Amino acid sequence: MSGNFAIRGIIEGFYGVPWTHAQRLDMIGFVGGLGMNTFVYGPKDDAYVRRDWREPFGPTELGLLNDLVIACRGHGVTFIFALSPGLSMRYSSSDDFDLLIAKYRQVGSLGVTDFALLLDDIPGDLQHPADREAFGSLVSAQVHLIDRLHVDLNGGLIVAPTVYWGRGDEPYLVELGRGIDPTIDIFFTGRAICAPVLESSDAERFTAATGHRPLYWDNFPVNDVAMTHELHLGPYLGREASLAEHSRGIIANAMPYAESSKIALSSIADYLAGPEAFDPEASWHRALRRVAGADYETVRVFADSLRGSAVCTDDSPELAAHLERFAFRYGFGDGPAAVADLAAESERLREVASAMANIENQALATEAAPWIAQYDRAARALGLCADLMAAGEVDAAGRAEVMASLEDVRAHRLRVHGDLVDMFLSDFAREFEGS
Repeated sequence: MSGNFAIRGIIEGFYGVPWTHAQRLDMIGFVGGLGMNTFVYGPKDDAYVRRDWREPFGPTELGLLNDLVIACRGHGVTFIFALSPGLSMRYSSSDDFDLLIAKYRQVGSLGVTDFALLLDDIPGDLQHPADREAFGSLVSAQVHLIDRLHVDLNGGLIVAPTVYWGRGDEPYLVELGRGIDPTIDIFFTGRAICAPVLESSDAERFTAATGHRPLYWDNFPVNDVAMTHELHLGPYLGREASLAEHSRGIIANAMPYAESSKIALSSIADYLAGPEAFDPEASWHRALRRVAGADYETVRVFADSLRGSAVCTDDSPELAAHLERFAFRYGFGDGPAAVADLAAESERLREVASAMANIENQALATEAAPWIAQYDRAARALGLCADLMAAGEVDAAGRAEVMASLEDVRAHRLRVHGDLVDMFLSDFAREFEGS
């Protein structure tokens, strides 16, 4: 039997508009209350963290960080401060190293003793001629930097390597892992950047190759970069229970949408606290109740249309089942009754969209507003199909209306119900093309 994970936490590590100070304070209390023990501060688009990493924090910014440190301390959460200097870092420059260590020490003055060096999402080769002359390879330069940081910081250190996903035995990872102190944690995302599964066999391979048990940076529920059209409200799937025995822990990368992230993070906390007993679907429903409160049923129906992500390919199971029943009854059973049911389903979905805009958790409603509007567009398009079929023959004008609805749904580029509605409207237009 495996126990829980030693490191259980989240990272604000996404690309996009960083969370507000109030959102961070709220999130620290939320995850601390769920038994998580780690909060990593590393938003990619905080200029002080990535683009302008050399610049010291001003008094105001440092004061805000101090608020976070105090909040973490009060909730039993370790605050980890991360810097991402890799885009411009000159590894051979003593001036750059001094600026880097000074930035960490500035935050350390707040009582922070745990730090992260994020070297992800940068070129795979050395960019500065002086670095190429001094080190020859990126990994050699990074080992040199990490070793110096580890000694000078004299505290906990996590490194996000430039090669952070794959089998775990890539030559870069082997050289990095074997070259740095074994007490330094290494972030790893698994077989993919957004891994559908995390398996113990991969963790064992990583450990054997690098000499470090992996600390998983789990890119769920994050929806940045190519996933901005998605809102990840679905269950936490594909993580083996035995992973607790073979890894240092899991740090989940949240979405820019802090309130919406709480649904996934709540389930992740359940898994991390008891992986052997973890039931993804039951945990998902508990998470929805925690976040939605009295509006649980409305949010549940809406969230069912937004399950789809790297970890879940079952996009919208309730609507999928309904449309499957419709197709069979319309083709082989009672057509008029099938059409009436489709009309009723369309109306039900429109009512959910309307109710979602007025739920008590207005932070969630505000974040989800673009997807609520898309949900309503899809519902209206299905209703249009039902109305046309109920009226009798579907003529060219009717098909044109349906195609216009389809183009409207596509134009907004927001993923709701996966491809179900798109496929239904396309099939509808083809079905009545000869009418």
